[in-house]
Amino acid sequence: MRVFVCEDSFEGIMTAVYDAWASRLGHNNVSLQIQGEYNLDLFSEYVTVETEEEKVEKVVRTLQKISEEVFACTYKAAMSAEQEKADNIYRFIVLAIKHRSRVLERLNHPDVMKVFSMARRVGTEAHRFLQFVRFRELENGILFSKIEPKSHIITMVAPHFDDRLPEENWIIYDATHNLAAVHAKRTPWVLTRETELFPLLSSKKEADYEELWKIFFRTISIESRKNPNCQRNMLPLWYRKNMLEFDTVSGL
Repeated sequence: MRVFVCEDSFEGIMTAVYDAWASRLGHNNVSLQIQGEYNLDLFSEYVTVETEEEKVEKVVRTLQKISEEVFACTYKAAMSAEQEKADNIYRFIVLAIKHRSRVLERLNHPDVMKVFSMARRVGTEAHRFLQFVRFRELENGILFSKIEPKSHIITMVAPHFDDRLPEENWIIYDATHNLAAVHAKRTPWVLTRETELFPLLSSKKEADYEELWKIFFRTISIESRKNPNCQRNMLPLWYRKNMLEFDTVSGL
């Protein structure tokens, strides 16, 4: 068994898919693994994959020719936090090339079901963060938001705010994966790992509005109608870490 070890990114996985297929060892004799902690097999050969844009483009073109739905499903699955996602995606692509767009109808197949489930969970998490992102104004006027998602959803969230806040300078920082989407007004957003340079001090005006926002939430709260279980169903605890209204506000 030859194991292709790639970086935890869509581009890294697509490069590994290309190399595994091009090895011509047979699909049962290759496997994909994300860099990091994993169990080593004594009888396997491990090959480190270097991400190559040309290989990524070739695999992406193949998926898009099959269907945009297959490509979207693959992309979302690659954003998952699942450790085994790379190999699952490879098996899914093998089936997609064979069955074309009908592959998404084969949910009884375990490889298809795994990728479909990962894509659905990532899509749900990204959709929730579209609602739960909270910006605050920094001293230099930049709007800053810190999020801590389980999946790599920042590339799925940033376009939403690029469309709705084109005239603002803003940053969305993914603390889980140390990534940030940076947007300068009237220009496209970019992805960066240079996050240590971000200023974190709120402006005086922002601090005043934050306090008013907390007072508002305390004021409208009706103790007799408090229902923590319903709150958790509508807004799970995981998403509250960086939401201002749940920051040191008791009773919410």
